Amino acid sequence: MSSYFCGNINPEQMPDSTENELVKMNEFILEYATHLMGCGVHTSRVIRNTRRIGTAYGYEVDLCVMHKNMTVTIKDSKSKSQITEVALIRHLPINFEHNARLSALSWSCHDEHISFEELQKRYDNIINTSRLNPYTVLLLASLANAAFCQLFGGDWLSIGIVFVATLIAFYSRMWLHKTQMNNYIVVFITAFLASLGASSSLLFDTTSDIALATSVLFLVPGVPLINGVIDTFEGHVLTGLSRLIQATLWIISLATGLSITLIITKGALI
Repeated sequence: MSSYFCGNINPEQMPDSTENELVKMNEFILEYATHLMGCGVHTSRVIRNTRRIGTAYGYEVDLCVMHKNMTVTIKDSKSKSQITEVALIRHLPINFEHNARLSALSWSCHDEHISFEELQKRYDNIINTSRLNPYTVLLLASLANAAFCQLFGGDWLSIGIVFVATLIAFYSRMWLHKTQMNNYIVVFITAFLASLGASSSLLFDTTSDIALATSVLFLVPGVPLINGVIDTFEGHVLTGLSRLIQATLWIISLATGLSITLIITKGALI
């Protein structure tokens, strides 16, 4: 997390212990807020949670949230001294468990009045919780996408083809992310591989149209779309529009990958 400091702390007017507490709280709030934003929380919830924590310890918290970075200002209610830091918002995997547990942590500060040391300990325990095994996620994502095929009326052969196509495409996506490739290119390649695999259903007497249409559904950016709409309606227009633009580019990449498969298989579709 890169950041810079500016403020009106006057060491002659404020004890070192108070200054250190203010700096530590500001660093924690910044880390907490950027983690929430990075793993898929809408802006107003991040602001509510951080202000709740600040109030519990006697601080006033103000946030300026952009799509790629965030500015946090914390003001000591007693000394009226304040500190400001800016940090980049890291791109993290969507994690609803972190979102729920970190929100609950803010209420623990408000209701239980836990110490700052206990707050840091609980926060570290939450973010260091081991994630699901990647291969478990791979299997579950493939099953979920195959379930979409069944939900839209696909027969069992189409369901099996979509399952295998998703398995291959999702594994390729995991590998491509490790190469630090541009995310939109990753989506394009993944959509192409998934739809190309599903196009094998054209060789059989099966619901190939449903197989092709549902093969890329696991790539639909639901969370950015929802958060973008929520942010825009709640007045965080810049962040909301940024998220909606990001989701739109994601969908364009997805559609382009699918379109190339449709162009290749045009003869079989006709």
